[in-house]
Amino acid sequence: MSASLRLSTVVLDAYDAHELAAFYQRLLGYVVRAEEPHWVLIGPPPGTGGTSLAFQTEAEYVPPVWPTRKPGEQQMMLHLDIEVDGGPDALAAETARAVAEGARLAEYQPQDDVRVLFDPSGHPFCLWTEMPGPA
Repeated sequence: MSASLRLSTVVLDAYDAHELAAFYQRLLGYVVRAEEPHWVLIGPPPGTGGTSLAFQTEAEYVPPVWPTRKPGEQQMMLHLDIEVDGGPDALAAETARAVAEGARLAEYQPQDDVRVLFDPSGHPFCLWTEMPGPA
C-alpha cells in the first residue's frame, strides 16, 4: 500500500518572511495560519479553496534574475501564476493594485494576457487572464 500524497504549501525564501507574507495577504486576501519569528504560513480564508503559501527569512537570500540568467546570479527556479477573472480591464486594474501593494512591474512583458511582476523580495510572479475570443 502506498502513502497518499498531496501538495499542501509552496514555500518562498525572503529577506523578511513577515513583510513578504503581508504583501501576499493583501494581494490574495489570505489569512495567517501560523507564524514564528522567521517563518509565516498564509492561506485562503476557511471554507474557500486555494494553495497555502509559506515564507521563511533567509539571511543570505539573493533574489532571482528574470527574464535571463546572467553568469553568477541566482536563476529563477519557480514563479507563481495568479489568475485574474474579468479580462483585459481586470488584468490592468489588478496589476495597478499589485504595484500599489508593493510589487514592481517587470520591464519585459512577453504576452498580452500576462503581466510579470516582482514581489517585495524580488520573486517573479504572473497575473494572467483569459483573453476574449473572436466574436
